[in-house]
Amino acid sequence: VLYFCSRFSVKTLIDRSCFETIDDTSPEFNNFAAILEQILSHRLKGQITWFGYESPRSFWDYIRVACRKVSHNCICSIENMENVGSSRAKGRAWIRVALMEKHLSEYISTALRDFKTTRRFYEDGAIVLGEEANMLAGMLLGLNAIDFSFCLKGEGLDGSFPAVIDYTPYLKFTQSSDSISSDEEELRTLGSSGSEGSTPENIGPPFITDENSWYNKCKRVEQKYRLALEQK
Repeated sequence: VLYFCSRFSVKTLIDRSCFETIDDTSPEFNNFAAILEQILSHRLKGQITWFGYESPRSFWDYIRVACRKVSHNCICSIENMENVGSSRAKGRAWIRVALMEKHLSEYISTALRDFKTTRRFYEDGAIVLGEEANMLAGMLLGLNAIDFSFCLKGEGLDGSFPAVIDYTPYLKFTQSSDSISSDEEELRTLGSSGSEGSTPENIGPPFITDENSWYNKCKRVEQKYRLALEQK
């Protein structure tokens, strides 16, 4: 769910950037940042203390280790920020700085390539250990087309508040008339090509399962997003 929401959040960010500057007041950005924080925090291991207790970690603890190899990285700058104290707040500051520098995708890709470090920080089943993680890194490239403007002293960096995702925009997502027409044309094409050289009893039903339907919709959204990026 988080992965698919991240795809939609990137698309809404790109769409919104065509009309206004993206900053901390943008609900599209706040939702994207919350989703990314949830992804990077999913099944994150705690840190074992000398006394055998497990203390919680923030995704920043992983990023500052796994992204050291990024050239001209902002890790040290984030660590030395006076107004950002907690580890969670540093992670949120890093997301904003990386977006303004247009290097967020590079950071994520570099971190994922350091598989040994990633395995050390995350438990089995974590999103960053799955195949979706590499697709996420590629998807974030689209954000390089946006000029972000953030204030690194705002309430959005307060580490005492958890990241809250608003799922409403994604539950209300509907296809445009052009997209629906494209779907119908695609189904007619598939039906005609599939019937050639086949006997009547081998012709499948004129519909696809719900799972395949959602997969195809997501693929079309991704294709439209890539086309919009190329045009931009």
